[in-house]
Amino acid sequence: MTNPVHDVIIVGGSYAGLSAALQLGRARRDVLIIDEGKRRNRFASHSHGFLTQDGVDPAVIAAEARAQVMEYKTVDWLAGRAETAERTDEGFAVTLAGKRHLSRRLLLATGVRDILPEIAGLEERWGKAVFHCPYCHGYELNQGQIGVIAGSDLSMHHALMLPDWGPTTFLINDAFEPDAEQLQSLAARGVRVETSPIREITGHADIRLADGRILSFAGLFSLARFEMASPLAQQLGLQFEEGPVGSVIKTDPMKETSMPGVFACGDAARPMASVALAVGDGNLAGAGLHRSLMFGSI
Repeated sequence: MTNPVHDVIIVGGSYAGLSAALQLGRARRDVLIIDEGKRRNRFASHSHGFLTQDGVDPAVIAAEARAQVMEYKTVDWLAGRAETAERTDEGFAVTLAGKRHLSRRLLLATGVRDILPEIAGLEERWGKAVFHCPYCHGYELNQGQIGVIAGSDLSMHHALMLPDWGPTTFLINDAFEPDAEQLQSLAARGVRVETSPIREITGHADIRLADGRILSFAGLFSLARFEMASPLAQQLGLQFEEGPVGSVIKTDPMKETSMPGVFACGDAARPMASVALAVGDGNLAGAGLHRSLMFGSI
């Protein structure tokens, strides 16, 4: 018995993938979602900035989204990590646990993996007391003391933003040496510059410096680099666009990649990340996929 050929296989069942699946399910298209259960924001207990869901546990948002999408009878779900993806005569094949699943179109909503600074105590506090996005977590610090951990001169952007959320200290940590113009910009925003290297993070968000001092903060921010969470885009030979902290899959305005029939959305395909942006990106990808199925050819 031959494997069925789905209209679309979606690799990644988080906010972007589910949003795309919702549009396709409502168009009564045959969709298979493959997901390994590793949302990028799984370390955070609350999500902010998404209308009607502000302050809700992101796991609750994802679970409710999945439950709603799975009400559509043409949408199926497989748990596990997609291992390979390739072009076929019918369209595409995705391998999961040694089994090939076929589709006419393919959507990569595979997300990215954050590359955290190698500072003792940081990893276990990621998403709890050390954050990436001020819009997602800055307000809840209640204008308390904020520390920005530099990773490179790109961290200047973070340091200049954060004073809107609280008194800010920029911890250079030997990542770079601000020039006179940068120091002037930081001073204009009221940012204190700390040059002593970081030894570890302890307590809630206490930083122990190399000179022995301990600085206590309400929260810390770090501009972490990221990489693709899945190798599928590279396997397919898709084009990428280099961003300030990592590369993303290149797409056109309707989310189609450099390979006809392959679409991408969410964090893997856009430099700015949030639940709201992922949902919007997935909605657009779902519409683009449906249009491609109706009128396109590969």
